Amino acid sequence: MSRFEKLLPPPMRRPPKPGEGNGYSDGSTAPGNEGNGNGFRTDDAGARVLDRAKEAPADLVGWVDERMGGSSFLTAMLLRKVPKGTNWFYTLGSATLFAFVVQALTGVFLAMYYTPSPVEAYASITYLTNDVFMGEFVRGMHKWGASVMVILIFIHMARTFFFGAYKYPRELNWIVGVVLLILTMVMSFTGYLLPFDQRSYWATIVGVNINGTGPIVGPYLSDFLRAGPEFGATTLQRFYAIHMLLVPGAIIALIGAHLYLVVKLGTTAPPWIRGDRKPKAARAEQVDAIATSNGDDPAHTASRTNGHH
Repeated sequence: MSRFEKLLPPPMRRPPKPGEGNGYSDGSTAPGNEGNGNGFRTDDAGARVLDRAKEAPADLVGWVDERMGGSSFLTAMLLRKVPKGTNWFYTLGSATLFAFVVQALTGVFLAMYYTPSPVEAYASITYLTNDVFMGEFVRGMHKWGASVMVILIFIHMARTFFFGAYKYPRELNWIVGVVLLILTMVMSFTGYLLPFDQRSYWATIVGVNINGTGPIVGPYLSDFLRAGPEFGATTLQRFYAIHMLLVPGAIIALIGAHLYLVVKLGTTAPPWIRGDRKPKAARAEQVDAIATSNGDDPAHTASRTNGHH
């Protein structure tokens, strides 16, 4: 039995082969073959009902898995091979994902009390901070969690770059990561205006004016963010919609694509592991051995190999 199967409840495991008894390979008993310790099935109806009730959650999971095939995805996700030399630097992506989940959960809580109106926005934030139970704590998690997520995604991108994990065949995953970095910055920028106090108001005006200095699309981008020629109620509502709906939805979709590519393409080994290769002479001997076993001339094979490179 594999390590993954040991984590599953007995009803979800593969049944034993014919002739191997009524139990599983780890000693557990198959459903319906429970006994009194002597190998005989009990006739206690109450005990059987209790056993079936205990197995109901596992049966439900098995029923869903049979129709969705989630176990194969979990097997590929949890039991995939990792290269030698993997260290704590490889947890930066998971840490960034965890930071995003925290931002999403705390953001839902804040949205329950926030009012995207120039007149009521600051008052709703004040009420949330001072009067709502755990409101100040949750708002602090959301505020500082935004900075933590930005720091983590920059470090994660730096690790990917210096480890050479952006090269073939992972170029598309690198592009997805760059887009996720941009969306994270957009989410931070749009969320900064939502308290609608003096600092956030004037800082956002400066940021939008800086965007307007960009070539070609800069002025159009500024008009889109302002939702008009001047800052007003529509500007706050647009920032709120971008921050709460547009950007998080795009981030969730791209995170799914990012994880799919990570599982499909595998993890890149550290550069100090990949650099430990055989010398050129050893590689030449290996080519000669393969050519000899195939009946080719080693010198001709070597010349063709050098010509291709």
